[in-house]
Amino acid sequence: MSTIRATAASTSGPFQMDQDWLPFHPNPSKPLFVPPPGAVDAHCHVFGPGDVFPYAPERKYTPCDAPKEKLWALRDFLGFERNVIVQATCHGADNRAVVDALRHSNGRARGVATVKPDITDAQLQELDEAGIRGVRFNFVKRLVDVTPREVLLSIAERIYPLGWHIVIYFEATDLPELFDFFSSLPTPLVIDHMGRPDVTKPVDGPEFELFLKLLRDRPNIWSKVSCPDRLSKSGPPRYEDVIPFARRVVESFPDRVLWGTDWPHPNMKNHMPDDGKLVDFIPQIATTPALQRKLLVDNPLRLYWHR
Repeated sequence: MSTIRATAASTSGPFQMDQDWLPFHPNPSKPLFVPPPGAVDAHCHVFGPGDVFPYAPERKYTPCDAPKEKLWALRDFLGFERNVIVQATCHGADNRAVVDALRHSNGRARGVATVKPDITDAQLQELDEAGIRGVRFNFVKRLVDVTPREVLLSIAERIYPLGWHIVIYFEATDLPELFDFFSSLPTPLVIDHMGRPDVTKPVDGPEFELFLKLLRDRPNIWSKVSCPDRLSKSGPPRYEDVIPFARRVVESFPDRVLWGTDWPHPNMKNHMPDDGKLVDFIPQIATTPALQRKLLVDNPLRLYWHR
């Protein structure tokens, strides 16, 4: 599928793609699974292009360019109708690439931003009008310098009146120290990729049970059941070791789960997933048409297109 073919961020200058990262799949397969009408890819990114939307000086990686036009082409090819575009760390708190994509989406995209504590109310309102519906807090230490919790809490309190939510990205080993803080946040929370569980451990073991307890204790916490390619040890194309974890979340919390491709898959070193095969993962974890519709249509529309 040539319309999705990757290009390096730049052939020279400060935006040359890191050589140890892989560009996104140049020719994804057509999925066998057909998403239901109205389906949403609820976790994806846009990168650059770097000469228009520069990457942040403090970034921990430089990706290949992955502009909105390539995202729209992938969306249509995979059979989805809408996107939720999540600000990635390589752009820092400069949300211009996401906002530009939202404004050119004909209402078919919503976004999640990264903001700094000095953002003004007028700037928050501008993001809201563009289609931003949440703010992402990243706790993965290899990707960001973690912001102090009191600063994050102040941001959460400011976005609460807008009806936004918080997206949180962390790794399972860090959940015990973050559990109480997450429980204290005033807004709905969306957890990226099931909190990155260690899928070599038992699905009913204490580590994953703590994650499930967080969702049970807080009825306004959601989870994305995405990125088997990041979690799996058994590998592509089926990512079989991730299925029990994702299926348990989908079946336990059917009204609070989301799914996304994670295109263009930043920071992948060992293999680059075929997005068509990722779509074919969906019926392995949402095993009935009713669960598939909740996961792909009803839940993301309720969270991101409620107004």
